[in-house]
Amino acid sequence: MKRPFLIWLLLLQVSVTGLSQAITASELLDKSIAYHDPEGHWGSLEADLEILATRPGGADRMSYIHMEQDRSLFRICVEQDGVTKKYALAGDHCELRYMGETSFSESIAASENLTCDRARMLRDYYSYLYGLPMKLRDPGTQLQPGVERVRFHGKAYLALEATYDPETGLDTWIFYFDPQTYALGAYRFYHDRSKNDGEYILLEGEARLGGMRLPKLRKWYRNDTGEFLGADLLEAGRQVHLH
Repeated sequence: MKRPFLIWLLLLQVSVTGLSQAITASELLDKSIAYHDPEGHWGSLEADLEILATRPGGADRMSYIHMEQDRSLFRICVEQDGVTKKYALAGDHCELRYMGETSFSESIAASENLTCDRARMLRDYYSYLYGLPMKLRDPGTQLQPGVERVRFHGKAYLALEATYDPETGLDTWIFYFDPQTYALGAYRFYHDRSKNDGEYILLEGEARLGGMRLPKLRKWYRNDTGEFLGADLLEAGRQVHLH
């Protein structure tokens, strides 16, 4: 009675293994982008996002984000422990607010990390994470040509590796894709792979934004110890305009 099931399982394994050997990293990325952003909206997206960040032993942090890709506009309002901070970037222009005021002391700017450098970091951080896998087509990204079939945290994936030109970034990233749908299911990064440092991120659920599929929940862990670091929940996403 078990023989047909074993044959089916073997055929499935051979099929997925053959796929990982036949498909290139670039082809895998194209298929994943077609799943997450089939109409190619990311590069011209105007949207509002609401993200709840939770950390063990820390206060919850709520971030309200508005982005307009075509205009290089990014605004974020961060609320935590009764403190509200706002960062806004429009091209090269930067505006900062603390508790609604544009005038605040240098000590507040230092203690609250309320700087234009921080604003640019937040823009790049959220644009990268919520723009995956589309952001892997950005200039400076170096895809390793091969695709591996792997198991990662109990699931089968097709994995590709990406590094970056030195002026873009020095980390090594590995991205894990569902072998059937090509949905992005997890990723990890190393600062120094030989030390097994860095973190891995598991994705759960999906949120629809126009015709796009964005990860609903991200859970962060340390590579070396597996320690849980926190979670980011996309509570709401609203399409403002799509060109």
